[in-house]
Amino acid sequence: MGGVTSAMAAKFAFFPPSPPSYGVVVEDEQAGRLVMTGVPRRANVEVWRLRTRRGNEIIAMYVRNPSAVLTLLYSHGNAADLGQLYDLLTELSVHLRVNVMGYDYSGYGQSSGKVHYHFE
Repeated sequence: MGGVTSAMAAKFAFFPPSPPSYGVVVEDEQAGRLVMTGVPRRANVEVWRLRTRRGNEIIAMYVRNPSAVLTLLYSHGNAADLGQLYDLLTELSVHLRVNVMGYDYSGYGQSSGKVHYHFE
């Protein structure tokens, strides 16, 4: 019974933006450099495609701050993706003087796979 309850709860609990608020394209084929579309382009923002243990690919963005000695890992809340958080993450980098790494969960934004949940 718990599995059915968990599955039903997940249908109401997770709301990935649909459609995603950004896209990802290859800017430089040889270097494999990715860029986000639908958001302002900034030289200090890197876009990465990372493979998970489950074989999905998630999108991450890394905001470099030249004066930073620390990196903040930002895990966003529900019903948001990196495109919606792009300005927030770049501003956090400036005002806190840190590098910022943000990522989308599987099934969010341009990340592959489905939303995965685990309730105990």
